[in-house]
Amino acid sequence: MADVSDFQQLKLDSIIGFGGTVPGGLIKHRDGIHTIYSLGSTVVINDSRKKNSQEFLQGHTNVVSCIAISKDGKQIASGQVTHMGFQADIIIWDFEERKLLRRLTLHKVKVQALAFSPSGKYLASLGGEDDNSVIVWDLEKFAAICGSPASTDSSGVTLSLTYLNKDDHTFVTGGFATLRVWELNVTQRKIRAADCQTGQIKRIVKCIAIDFDDEFMYCGTTTGDLLQVNLRTKLFKHSGPPKEKDLFSQGILSAALSPQGDAVIAGCGDGTIAILKLPKLSIIKSTKVSGSVTSITFDDDKTFFAGTAYSNIYKISMDDFSPSLKSTCHYAPINDICFPRDSSDVFATASDTDIRIWNAHTSAELLRIAVPNLECKCITFKKDGKSLISGWNDGKIRAFGPQSGRLQYEINDAHKRGVTALAVTEPYNDRGDFRIVSGGEDGQVRVWKISKQVQHLEDAMKEHKGTVTCIKIRKNNLECVSSSSDGSCIIWDLTRYVRNQVLFAPSFFKAVCYFPDESQLLTSGTDRKVAYWEAFDGSLIRELEASQSDTINGLDITTEGKYFVLGGSDKLVKVYRYEEGDVAFVGVGHSTDIMKVKISPNGSHIVSVSAEGAIFSWVLPKA
Repeated sequence: MADVSDFQQLKLDSIIGFGGTVPGGLIKHRDGIHTIYSLGSTVVINDSRKKNSQEFLQGHTNVVSCIAISKDGKQIASGQVTHMGFQADIIIWDFEERKLLRRLTLHKVKVQALAFSPSGKYLASLGGEDDNSVIVWDLEKFAAICGSPASTDSSGVTLSLTYLNKDDHTFVTGGFATLRVWELNVTQRKIRAADCQTGQIKRIVKCIAIDFDDEFMYCGTTTGDLLQVNLRTKLFKHSGPPKEKDLFSQGILSAALSPQGDAVIAGCGDGTIAILKLPKLSIIKSTKVSGSVTSITFDDDKTFFAGTAYSNIYKISMDDFSPSLKSTCHYAPINDICFPRDSSDVFATASDTDIRIWNAHTSAELLRIAVPNLECKCITFKKDGKSLISGWNDGKIRAFGPQSGRLQYEINDAHKRGVTALAVTEPYNDRGDFRIVSGGEDGQVRVWKISKQVQHLEDAMKEHKGTVTCIKIRKNNLECVSSSSDGSCIIWDLTRYVRNQVLFAPSFFKAVCYFPDESQLLTSGTDRKVAYWEAFDGSLIRELEASQSDTINGLDITTEGKYFVLGGSDKLVKVYRYEEGDVAFVGVGHSTDIMKVKISPNGSHIVSVSAEGAIFSWVLPKA
């Protein structure tokens, strides 16, 4: 298959998500308008003046692992993770032009941390565990000045890196029993490290904040205390909070100095955010949010943002210290996505942790439904949109009100070991009764009659030997097709509950759909092919090699049948022309496996969801 760059690119309309696991990955620009963060392999620039206004910097080939911005706000640096043995890129971006300036490549496997010098003349970069090196780059020439091993053999991995506020030639690093102050000598092209003396105290340093006069550094540790170290003498002064019982659970993961310079804001692994007053480092205020606090960035003198590992962004005022949720998203793999039949304004997603309903235009979360300790595998809307029907890993089918989130009914023991696929028919009488067709890990396809008061099993069809992955019903409600991981797709008669046709392929089928006139079927799966089948007799018409290396997980077709869309483990969204069987557009942005793709009912957008919990909305070009 040709290179991705040979095809016309899909335009990315919006992203719902935030890479909350990146340390210090949420940055407020000094202009007070833009917020910068990463999601997968994309760097997102958010404009707070306009609702849902995002710009995207795309150039990384894998997940972004760290991000930094220069003091003047003109340049952004981002580093990535790559595969074992390969080199990991640092990309320097021009903030004003929103363009890639230069790739810097010397680190292996992972770039752990980045820091700009105060003038923006130099960039210090820290490699990950497999690389263990510190490199200083000249940003005028975009060339490395010098490098050195990040830590000695006797100490462990280095995790954090911070530049001083006033000195272009000094920065600090911290990690497993290592805390070092580095001096850069540009003329000799050398960096020299001086170890800080912490006496008997052995700590793992996760983050470092430096006061405005470059006198002290404050190091957050996994033990849950904050170390104060004199930068001039390189001697440990004291740690806080003063009382042993006040140590923060699960450690301090992020720290920032208040704009007045009289306190340190600490973000902790258990979701606690606290103000520690200087010089005694005593706690004066604290609050708790959902998820480990991985980044803290100030909006103005009185408010700051906190980003958490649960992909939440909170805004907190220094005065009342009560957090308000600004944005949220899934942080676990998304298993399914669906739109109501006639509406492109909202859609629902099902994840390992919960079901969420989103406004498609503003990306705002409208509703969240969670059943503790259970995973939702599949979802679909009732035809009139008054019910959201979901299948769970405890074998139950649950229906919820899409506005209230209240449980309407549940079907117990619908399938052994979990419900994995759902489809619904049109109402078949005046009372509005309808049928649900469900598939499970047990390989059964079951038909349920749903009326207002009762839900009962009409029939069970057992021919699949593996998990049922997808079910689609014909418009006349007399027939449906189910795909399975056993390498078969079966077309079922929904009046006699018998098999009409069966399609076989050497593949774990992941998705199936009807062509709009229902004369043909499309299938995709682990054999990397998209197959066209005759619906009448189950014969194979043609096969397309849709991916060179990876499974195709998601498949959908436009209402008029001109295009179909694929998404899979190659992380690309591909739009194919149905008749020609060739790629028309490619969407690049996901950094983990795409789990499902869905075209909006009005045909204007494609929504793709991934294993990292990200939701991407793409503009589907008009023919």
